[in-house]
Amino acid sequence: MKRRNFIFNTALAAGAFSIFGKSSFASVLADQSYQFKPLRRNVGMFAEQGGTIAWLVNKEGIVVVDAEFPDPAKHLIAELQKQSDKPFQWLINTHHHGDHTSGNISFKGIVKNVAAHANSLTNQKNSAIAQKKEDQQLYPDTTFTDTWKIRVGDESIKAYYFGPGHTNGDSMIHFEHANVVHMGDLIFNRRYPFIDKSAGASVKNWPVTLEMAQKKFDKDTLFVFGHAFDPLKVTGDMEDIKAMQNYMEKLADFVQGSIKDGKSKDEILQAKSIPGVTDWQGDGINRSLEAAYQEFTS
Repeated sequence: MKRRNFIFNTALAAGAFSIFGKSSFASVLADQSYQFKPLRRNVGMFAEQGGTIAWLVNKEGIVVVDAEFPDPAKHLIAELQKQSDKPFQWLINTHHHGDHTSGNISFKGIVKNVAAHANSLTNQKNSAIAQKKEDQQLYPDTTFTDTWKIRVGDESIKAYYFGPGHTNGDSMIHFEHANVVHMGDLIFNRRYPFIDKSAGASVKNWPVTLEMAQKKFDKDTLFVFGHAFDPLKVTGDMEDIKAMQNYMEKLADFVQGSIKDGKSKDEILQAKSIPGVTDWQGDGINRSLEAAYQEFTS
């Protein structure tokens, strides 16, 4: 899945990156085809092609969440190496899709450990075998099920799994002190989502995972999204989580109601919008409708 190229965001908030001097981001003056910017308390984001990446740089090391594709991953690595000579401690995958894990291979020999949910590792292996791309993978060497936690310097990082959503292996990665959460592809901000039924996705449980996120995190949490209709809106707040939950709930209600009313699959797939949803855009509504129809008729 390709993301349009866009210009590096040069508006850095004052004091946002406490451990770096003013000269550390001299490269922002040059146009780039990607976003690379600090968000809060040494945590930042990167986006070029594929699912958005989150990163941490502090006095002990570097942590990266998701890896896009090999070339964008190399761009990220180069940017982070300009900021710090500390080791890459962890690469964490929110889930297995290629636009989040194909870039893992660029970290080979650089990062100490790779982590993901156990189902994400299984899905990544199965996908690589099916595509005959096993030699292009850097698989996680650390897996978890419900929760998992590490500490790197003065930052604690905790992963949560609340059941199937976009796949059966989607994790939320919380930088606890910064209060930044990478939601992976559990959030397609105002963009019709891909629902991967072949990897255990659940239309019914997806809004449940987002309800759990609202209970676990708070109004001050800053969220990083896997994708967005507007590529500059890959970060947001709790209102965006609620909006995605509303989309998934309204999708389920519409498709289940249509099936109950005796409508055929072809009739359901003719829908151009979801009743009760006004702010979702782009191509791909058929993917949502078809995944929901498959789930509720199987």
